[in-house]
Amino acid sequence: MSLEGSDAESTPSYSGDHQRLPKVQRIEEQEQDFEVEFGESVANMKRPQKPGLQRYLVAFEYIGTRFYGSQQQTNQRTAVGVLQEAFQKFVGQQVSIFCSSRTDAGVHALSNVCHVDVERISKRKPDEVLQPHEPSVVRRAVNHFLQREGDIMVIEVRSVPFDFHARYKAQERTYYYRLLSGPESLSMFERDRAWHVPEELNLQAMQEACKVLVGHHDFSSFRATGCQAKSPIRTLDELHVTESFSAPYFPSFAERELSSFGTGDSFKWADNPDANVVDASSYSRKELNRSGQGFGIRSGHHCLVVKTRARSFLYHQVRLLVGVLKCVGTGHLTVTDVERILNARTVTAASPMAPACGLYLGHVKYDLD
Repeated sequence: MSLEGSDAESTPSYSGDHQRLPKVQRIEEQEQDFEVEFGESVANMKRPQKPGLQRYLVAFEYIGTRFYGSQQQTNQRTAVGVLQEAFQKFVGQQVSIFCSSRTDAGVHALSNVCHVDVERISKRKPDEVLQPHEPSVVRRAVNHFLQREGDIMVIEVRSVPFDFHARYKAQERTYYYRLLSGPESLSMFERDRAWHVPEELNLQAMQEACKVLVGHHDFSSFRATGCQAKSPIRTLDELHVTESFSAPYFPSFAERELSSFGTGDSFKWADNPDANVVDASSYSRKELNRSGQGFGIRSGHHCLVVKTRARSFLYHQVRLLVGVLKCVGTGHLTVTDVERILNARTVTAASPMAPACGLYLGHVKYDLD
């Protein structure tokens, strides 16, 4: 994600096809964006490997509302800052962590990814260089130092070549956004985990709006004013809205079968956007609410999840997209309005941005074979 910076530049409009830019050109543009964001050239990152030095690829999860964003900042608690401190306690010396994706304050990560270089030196003999730790050892050790934090954890660690870069080797990034609609207030267990929309949302209209936005476009209307990316042109490989299972209590297997979401994978449905789940889920909500009636039993909300996937995103792009889709769902905007907003190529044409608390970085894809 790009940092705040120059305004979006004016560029020609693009049609909604899925054709990408030539690979070399895309890589060059990403490296330019990296230099703007981090103030360091990619070439300087490719240092000669030292004996005993190992680069690790680290996947980690965190609760975004408890951090001031992911990237390390002075005098602020951030996800990368806390992770870096844990690594330094484990290694006994300073390390630098480079993240694949930046997330704002309040944005969660089911799986963000970074890389870190660790040199294993004997504590008894400081001049003696030892063989690098096994990835499983790194994972257990770092999580030991993170256990008191309670809001961040390492999921997986893998040894990678020294020229492997967590940001530039990423093939695509997937984000999810949760919306809970209904007049009832959110449970305290859902607060800061989703966007509460009191109105009912029209799923079919939102799905039609997604068709306008998916593909290769100038997304100037969907990037924050301070975005520093060189170009507003991006390709959304996937953008759709689907219903998710949601209940105010712990459903049984039988109750899950009613909803068609009883797979055990809360995001499995998102991989099949064409599935006809609207009638089944509506029936399920009625049945679950009827079976759960009683004093002190909270009514359920209608849960929708927006899934979007691309190689890279502009600053605040996903939240601005969700803001427009929500307005389509409530009837304040039409699909024609979405086309107008996209073609306007100015962020002032878009609807208010969705809050950070409903956004989740879901997955960063690499070719690790």
